[in-house]
Amino acid sequence: MYDYDLLVVGSANADLVIGVERRPGAGETVLGSDLAVHPGGKGANQAVAAARLGARTALLARVGDDAHGRLLLESQRAAGVDTVGVLVGGAPTGVALITVDPSGDNSIVVSPGANGRLTPQDVSAAGCLFQGSRVVSAQLEIPLETVVEAVRSLAPGSRFVLNPSPPRPLPQEVLAACDPLIVNEHEAKVILGGSAVGDTPEDWARILLAKGPKSVVVTLGAEGALVASAEGVARVPAVKVDAVDTTGAGDSFTAALAYRLGAGASLAEAAAYAARVGAVTVTKEGAQASFPTAAEVAAP
Repeated sequence: MYDYDLLVVGSANADLVIGVERRPGAGETVLGSDLAVHPGGKGANQAVAAARLGARTALLARVGDDAHGRLLLESQRAAGVDTVGVLVGGAPTGVALITVDPSGDNSIVVSPGANGRLTPQDVSAAGCLFQGSRVVSAQLEIPLETVVEAVRSLAPGSRFVLNPSPPRPLPQEVLAACDPLIVNEHEAKVILGGSAVGDTPEDWARILLAKGPKSVVVTLGAEGALVASAEGVARVPAVKVDAVDTTGAGDSFTAALAYRLGAGASLAEAAAYAARVGAVTVTKEGAQASFPTAAEVAAP
């Protein structure tokens, strides 16, 4: 019935990374390492992560007609993502300028570029992608009105998964569609706004549920995750690994969870699988380069 297990509506960035001994102060110039350019952006990352796991995946995004756009398209196709929904032109490809110091701390400046030009009209024009997708996943590195239009474009019976990053207050229409809403501690508190937040992730999840989502997942880093729905609240234990680089771990978690939900797994089962995917991801450097295959996730 469905052409795709997952349609990702979101951002595609080129990550420009420079290693520095220390980040510069105002008016200061420092020398850094050779420039490394990697395909990134939360939408593009999620699409690659899902496709690596074996999901039939499509990406709806916008890139520039430039070298960075070609890099992103090539990385999607190499992973097996259907790029029929990737629009080209209108602005330069989005770029993240990243400096990383020896401790691993980074500073990031993002130029949204073409991501900011992914419009509700683009979503409407891609109706066939929505009608053919079992699950639709989105983030907030594209305009909020575009995410709203994605919710309105969902096919009957399909599922909507949202990771509200970078976080901002969400309209009721979007909250009500989320199944689940996936947040970390910071994102949960931004969305809750003035609401009494409580002291525990269980508190955050229950208050978020009361705002309208059908289900909620709270990611807790090394502490695992928590799932909440009308059936109750449950912890999902973390998978213990030696982390090398956490870049992209949240994107791989979201992609894996969305894929497994579409395959019929319960929320807790899907979150447990996603936790394993995230754990494998952090054992390698980089974002898309670190995303595992299903066989790597299944390996003991």
